[in-house]
Amino acid sequence: MHMQTSGPGTSLGDGAGAAWSKVAAFASAVDAGLDKWLADAYRVGLTEFRALVFVSQAPDKELRVNDLAQRVGLNQSSATRLVSRLEAKGLAYRDTCPDDGRGVYAAITEAGEALLGEAREPYEARVRELLGKASTHFPQFDARQLGGALNEIGSIVAP
Repeated sequence: MHMQTSGPGTSLGDGAGAAWSKVAAFASAVDAGLDKWLADAYRVGLTEFRALVFVSQAPDKELRVNDLAQRVGLNQSSATRLVSRLEAKGLAYRDTCPDDGRGVYAAITEAGEALLGEAREPYEARVRELLGKASTHFPQFDARQLGGALNEIGSIVAP
């Protein structure tokens, strides 16, 4: 998918909306780069990786599937499929809530913990690489404009 970020008739103008569009397009491009890298290096997608991180950080290393859905930005049905993919790869398993038997938890396996341990530092290095050399990895974005957009959004979020 190619997103044109500027050109005749495509400008959103100035302001928060334009800044947000630039930041969102850049974040999408970075996510796509991370997703491909994780798939090639570790055979998991970015959403799967993030889900494992969230589950590993939860108390008892398990998280209700509906809470996981909110954290990774998926609906309940998509989160259920995500947990199924993680189960198929041996990285997580489902557990039921002992209190009512209706709540379903995603819990991380030893293999899931091992993958996170192996991937954590290279993942951080890859994020830094993509962000630090954004103009090389994402030449479709003007670094100065992107920096200005990030500053504008930052000033709104934390005035």
